Amino acid sequence: MRTRKLGKTDLDLTTIGLGTWAIGGPWEFGWGAQDDDDSVATIIAALESGINWIDTAAIYGCGHSETVVGRAIREFGQRTIVATKCSLLWNEQRCKVSCLDADSIIKECEDSLHRLGVEVIDLYQMHWPAPDEKIEEGWQAMIHLRDQGKVRYIGVSNYIVDQLDRISKFETPASLQPQYSMLGREIEADLLPYCDEHDMGVVAYSPMHRGLLTGKFTADKIAELAEDDHRHGVPDFNEPRLSANLQFVENLRPIADNYGITLAQLALAWVLNRKEITSAIAGARHPGQIKETVQASDIDLNETTIEQIDELLEDRNRKIN
Repeated sequence: MRTRKLGKTDLDLTTIGLGTWAIGGPWEFGWGAQDDDDSVATIIAALESGINWIDTAAIYGCGHSETVVGRAIREFGQRTIVATKCSLLWNEQRCKVSCLDADSIIKECEDSLHRLGVEVIDLYQMHWPAPDEKIEEGWQAMIHLRDQGKVRYIGVSNYIVDQLDRISKFETPASLQPQYSMLGREIEADLLPYCDEHDMGVVAYSPMHRGLLTGKFTADKIAELAEDDHRHGVPDFNEPRLSANLQFVENLRPIADNYGITLAQLALAWVLNRKEITSAIAGARHPGQIKETVQASDIDLNETTIEQIDELLEDRNRKIN
């Protein structure tokens, strides 16, 4: 698989990383029930396919995703780059609680190290900049953890430019993890240029837009998602956007067919077409899913294809606006 260097670090990440949000199982923003044996098999299949890094978070399944990742990498038995996140705790109802207190960040790191079963976390990321007035305190705690050797590099997720400027007075993050896909392009205006200017790595999450760009959904299948699947509350999975989105995906099929690839692979290749993107995080719940999407690492889209997709997106945007 192709690799790209993460900003100024010495981490050469495969351009597809494995996302483990869904394998955490039920919580406030879960994806429904998940079998742990399937999860472990999926992680091992990803690593055997050439992926060299895994992205997880303490909040995914209220600690469960990290535990499953730890089990899988022990079974795999080879060095794996592990990225996880802090700043989101949970209550008895398994709902997220934002916290950037320094002592909380320190404890969260220790808990993540224990669940993952590793001595050091390769990339430790602030999951959300909330509460906003505490981001400097939380960031300085993360710098302290790095200086202690508990983590190798520190980054952030879901930040805007102003917040990046504020914490960069202490230290520029190694990376940013934003949402980025054909259906979510907000970061192109200012965040991607900012990261390029400051040599920050970018690892994009939800490149398949929570599965919507895989072509495997219909309105009926979305209605049949588990009751606790968080996608029921996502605007793009509901009208008036849903019909336009599903038509857009259907319009992509001839393009994918022309390349001899799947829609999921096309979605990932489109994200990786941007030079600022270090890696795209592909979620998977079964081994077959990641074996398919990992092939997107080697797909190059020509300029004509990018222009065709832009035209289809303009048509989709007119329908929802």
